[in-house]
Amino acid sequence: MNAITVRRPGLLGNNTIANVFDNLFSEFPRHLEASTSGYPVADIYQEDDGSTVLEFALAGFTKEDLTVDVQPDKRSITVSANAINHPAEKPNRRIAKRAFSRTYVNYDDNLDLYNARATFENGLLTVRVNQRPELKPHTIEIE
Repeated sequence: MNAITVRRPGLLGNNTIANVFDNLFSEFPRHLEASTSGYPVADIYQEDDGSTVLEFALAGFTKEDLTVDVQPDKRSITVSANAINHPAEKPNRRIAKRAFSRTYVNYDDNLDLYNARATFENGLLTVRVNQRPELKPHTIEIE
């Protein structure tokens, strides 16, 4: 009597796990681009006083690596960094530093870009831009 072995696919199928790893390694450049296209992670929100805050998670960068370029005539703020190798760092360090440039435009023209402020603390870059004073609500005296 001959024995016949029937293989039934498991929950994920026989080749599913192998296909996942094959695709990961064969399409690595595409996966890498997708994972870094939104770099750096940014959070933009408005405070109760009308000011806008831009926060960037920039672990591994120093204040000297970063540039915040404000161009009021273009109503824009550009945050950028160069991937600088510091001589004090170990050459086999595996933490990636990336160069980037992100421009944000104030289409509503409601922010006082001339008085924008930036701080960098514990890997968090914070850019604060107040609302233009003439746009803030105020009470007028009745004559």
